[in-house]
This record gives sequence, C-alpha cells and structure tokens, in this order.
Amino acid sequence: MDRIAVTGGAGFVGTNLVRALMREGFEVIVLDDFSTGLRSNIQDLGCEIREVQLEKEGALFDALDGSQYIFHLGARGSVPRSIKSPRATHEVNTLGTLNVLEYARKNGCAVAFSSSSSVYGVNPILPKTEKMWTAPMTPYAASKLAGEALVHSYALSYGVSAITYRFFNIFGPWQRPDHDYAAVIPKWIWKILQGEEIQVFGDGTQSRDFTYVNDVIKVLVSGMKQKTNHPSPLNLAFGARITLNEVLDCLKEKSDRIVVKYLPERSGDVKDSQNDSTELSRVFPDINPVGFRKALFETWDWMESNGSKIANGPRVLD
Repeated sequence: MDRIAVTGGAGFVGTNLVRALMREGFEVIVLDDFSTGLRSNIQDLGCEIREVQLEKEGALFDALDGSQYIFHLGARGSVPRSIKSPRATHEVNTLGTLNVLEYARKNGCAVAFSSSSSVYGVNPILPKTEKMWTAPMTPYAASKLAGEALVHSYALSYGVSAITYRFFNIFGPWQRPDHDYAAVIPKWIWKILQGEEIQVFGDGTQSRDFTYVNDVIKVLVSGMKQKTNHPSPLNLAFGARITLNEVLDCLKEKSDRIVVKYLPERSGDVKDSQNDSTELSRVFPDINPVGFRKALFETWDWMESNGSKIANGPRVLD
C-alpha cells in the first residue's frame, strides 16, 4: 500500500483530501503546523499525524520518511496576511516548497504542488489559460509563483515527477469561517447563521471562478492514481464566473435575514478571475463538476450542521 503524505493535511483542502484517501485505503501521513488547520479535523481518522513546520528541513524530512507521493498543500495563506507579513509568507511558502522538493529529489518521491490563480495578478485577460503571462500583485502570489518555478526546475534538472495545480477560489465543507483571513463563502455563511452582518469589500461586482472542493479532490486523487505529469502548471477550475452579488442572491434563497454592508476595496484583491478549463478537461476528461448553486447549498447545509466543529480554531492575527 502506498504511503501518501499531505502537507497542510489538517487544513480545508487537506482535510477533504485526507478523508478521501483514507476511504480508498491508502496509508496517509498528515504534516501540519496547526496554525490554521485543526487537529480535530483528522485526529479520529486513523492517519499518522506529525506537527512540523515546512521551513524546518530536518524535521520535515523525518516526517516525510517513507512517502511515495506528496500532496504539497501546506502554505501560509491569505493575500492580506502576506501583505502584513511578507517574510513569513516567503519562508513558509517558498523555502517550504524547496524543502519538499529536496526530499522528493533525494528519495524518488512524486509531488503534487498547490499553487494559486493569484499568480496572474494584474493580467486582465479573461478567461485565464495556462500560457498567459503572470504578474503577481502580492507577496502571497509571488511566493506561489516562486514555488511553481522551483517545481518546474526540479522536474527538468533532477527528473522529479511533479504536477502543479493552480487553485482558484475553492469552497466547501471543512473550510474555517471564523478567523480574520477566512475565505468569503464560509465566512458569509457562518455570519448569516449567527445572525451577524456580512461585509462586501467593493461593490460586489467582482467575480471569481468558485470551485467546489469535492471536484478539486476528484482531480487530485485521479492525478495521483494516473501518475499524471504536466510540463507546466495546470489551472484547476471549471470556467465559472460568479460575482459576489450573485453569491449573495443565492444565499438569500437560504435565508431572508441577510444584512450586508459594502466597504471600500481591499489592497491586493484581484477584480475578476475565471479559468479557461480546456486544458483541465483534456488532462482529466472524466471529471464533471457540480454546479455552483448545488455546491453552495450543500456547503450551507454542512456548515449549518457542522460549523461548530471548525469555528473554534486558533485566531490568525499575523
């Protein structure tokens, strides 16, 4: 049985991935520093758990020992957080990725790296294709682009088997709604359920290619099973272009007690985002995404029943 490592395995995407891998009988080791991920998400699954910091090479190598495949999801997330603390973002995201790749190089391990659509930055062209120019606007985006370059260089220089996925705006169950840098959909749902006001930065016409986490997991697991390599980063989103106001309209179908406050735009936020999913469909032709409205309502129902399980984590202030 393959031994699969998941960095950031107690976080949002990591928790969903670990649960999917465990259901299929893989031996899974979770690596996390629990700065935002929750141990309670995965502690009862029977997987091995190692508390480790990605930037600490020795401890990371020990924790990865015996792994045949690494899903490298661990990162210091959030655009605003990176603007506030750029060095910390660089050390975790860039140096951490280098350390993961060094382990892979020395041990013949395959790597799937999670990058971000934020690498496109000020490029205004929509929809995004993998061949478009990148221009990061923030330290977070720059750290992800640096990680992409490292993965590509290790594949060419050392023959490391690797694939890079550019995540767009993923949402779904197990996504923390309760800290200062929480993503918009879980934060809004949780605040509505608590009877609190929700905030929109800007006029709400900004758009995102919101991607359901269950669809992301299908791609990740399929890529591992098929030993998929890709010569360049692969956008992982399905071509939706949904405005924040449209998200609000859908949420109003679940609740008639929504109070909205519009605020000025935030520094570093991209106005619009949408993927051209042609290449993703070519590489993974059997993946059929769930529609946004259905996925949003499933997320609402999960949060309504389970939100208290994840709305109790450490505060993320730096």
